Amino acid sequence: MRRILLLIGIASAVAATAAPAAQEPDFRTTLYPVLEKAGCRNCHNIDGVASATRLHFPDADASPAAIDAFGKSLAILVDKSNPDNSLLFRKPTNRIPHAGGQRIKPGSPEEAALKQWIARLTRLSPEELSAALRFREQQANGVGATSADPDLRRLTHSQYNHTVRDLLGDTTSPASQFPPEDFVNGFKDQTRGQSLSPLLVESYSAAAEHLAQSVFRGGDTHHLIPCPPSPACRARFIREFGLKAFRHPLDPAEQKRYEALMAREPDFLKGAQLVVEAMLQSPDFLFRLDTTPDPKLEPYARASRLSYALWDTMPDAALFAAAEHGELATPGGVEKTARRMLEDPKAREALNEYTSQWLRFDRLTTASKDRRKFPLYTRSTAQAMTEEALTFVSDLVWNDHNFMTLFTANYGHVNQELAGIYGVAAPAKDFDRVPFPPGSERAGILGQALFLALTAKPDDSSPTARGLFVREQFLCQHVPDPPPGVNTNLPPVTEANPQTNRDRMTEHATNPACANCHHLMDPIGFGFEKFDAVGARRDKLVLTFRGMHAGDEEEESGKHRFTTKKIELALNTQGVVAGIPNSEFTSPAELGAVLARTPQCQECVVKQYFRYTAGRMEEPVDRPVIQKVLDDFRNSQFHFRELMVSLTVAREFPPAAQAATRMAAVRGASKPKEATVHVARNYQPR
Repeated sequence: MRRILLLIGIASAVAATAAPAAQEPDFRTTLYPVLEKAGCRNCHNIDGVASATRLHFPDADASPAAIDAFGKSLAILVDKSNPDNSLLFRKPTNRIPHAGGQRIKPGSPEEAALKQWIARLTRLSPEELSAALRFREQQANGVGATSADPDLRRLTHSQYNHTVRDLLGDTTSPASQFPPEDFVNGFKDQTRGQSLSPLLVESYSAAAEHLAQSVFRGGDTHHLIPCPPSPACRARFIREFGLKAFRHPLDPAEQKRYEALMAREPDFLKGAQLVVEAMLQSPDFLFRLDTTPDPKLEPYARASRLSYALWDTMPDAALFAAAEHGELATPGGVEKTARRMLEDPKAREALNEYTSQWLRFDRLTTASKDRRKFPLYTRSTAQAMTEEALTFVSDLVWNDHNFMTLFTANYGHVNQELAGIYGVAAPAKDFDRVPFPPGSERAGILGQALFLALTAKPDDSSPTARGLFVREQFLCQHVPDPPPGVNTNLPPVTEANPQTNRDRMTEHATNPACANCHHLMDPIGFGFEKFDAVGARRDKLVLTFRGMHAGDEEEESGKHRFTTKKIELALNTQGVVAGIPNSEFTSPAELGAVLARTPQCQECVVKQYFRYTAGRMEEPVDRPVIQKVLDDFRNSQFHFRELMVSLTVAREFPPAAQAATRMAAVRGASKPKEATVHVARNYQPR
């Protein structure tokens, strides 16, 4: 027995003095910082230009567990039998073509960290890899994520105008005089950009006073009073008008407060005017209650969500009745209501508002063009360009055409002014459909003057702007901002050194500070170079120089005569969309065909409408919704009206992976409207 104990002691001593086992590298402290510094996340994310690849970084605020799982999941990019042949090694070092260029320099300490982690991945057990991939899949599908919907959303200026029109019968569009709205995530209704400035609060106050005065000028001409004016009618007026103005029934305290306010004026209409003015300044009017902890108010919140998504305005009487009678409590009820709403003319007006923001009409309506170079371009021409786009999109949606024809249609909707730019005969009726001429190389929205003009400079085309627009608006891919201090000026064009835009932009391809991002945009824009700054076709680039040229001097008078000299340059319109296989093209028509068949573009159509209706970017919790709507969109042969219905239902009744978390968020939501904006709770008449 003593001998056994002695042997155990000796073994323990030997173990204690032996060299410690090699510790496995930790992803979070070794490779992850290297990849972050290299900017890999900028492209390899759900909305990055590398979104179609298998490499997606976790969210910036991801948990340590999520980062560890991400690190292990990179094993799918590793060749265990030959680690140096792994995509994870060869792509970022640019040993094989990489759309992001060289992110890790061969022979650097960063490459050593990369090789160390790849070696670790070759030693992963099947159980470790399976657990990591399962965790990543759950993250991608939003399992465990919480609802990102805001409790309150301020009415946009468009929604304000439409709401006072339907509430009061006022068609003066008072919000057009409010401070301009900012575009955030490509739209003006995003909650991140909906702060309340003192100037906007003052605008709300002034508009409320003016609207209240106007609506009762000459009596109850807009029929807001539901009963013969009398003290007994006050309560009913406040109850019924309050329901419409606030989009939900007033609680007893609110009812009493407004009754007391109205009773200050013996004259019924003057008292009603006070109530209208106060309600128009209330947070309940200015903000949409999108979530509520009160189950009695949830049907009205749902009705409001539907009306502002599909109509850009308040619910009508039928929608209020549907909320009251429980008709919105099931997916079938919501779908039936949504289809009824899409038959209303307000749905077309709402879609026009969406289209104008998605396609960024504002960039054209505020742009200027060199009239000497482009005499066909006027403010009226710019308006015609936006009208063509509205007509084009509306036809695709409301006549149930394949919406991906947005990129492939061989026709436009032309008037007299656009006919001159397109080189076609003007139709008998403005904005009738007109085929593009054979050989024009135009197709869809990419071949229309709107896109070509709004993505151009005042005096010339802009390959970078055109490529960026395609990435952001049609592929939903975010291109990183340029580094601070980078010189964005191109070398000037001179008579001694005439160059095309492609030639001038070689700096973007050779300067490492520019190349990584510009090669994502410029090669797309080069495919549009046969179209000038207003969308007219050109087969060659014509450069004009004014000055004294050979033979211009008049010897007898001793004076110099200045003339113009034109130089024509051939245009190379070879283009490609980095990150999309087989995407080479030479014209808008060819790129349109690429986009129409590309899954990222099809998904982007869904995402853009989601962002607009939700007032925010999509997040992990929304991924099941996005996928469900995308599947429905594809199964409908890309009918946009079906997309609208599907998204309306899916946001109200999300797929199973999201349903529980959304319901928990709704039940636990607070009611912050009292603290959100202090406009009219203690209203005093002026």
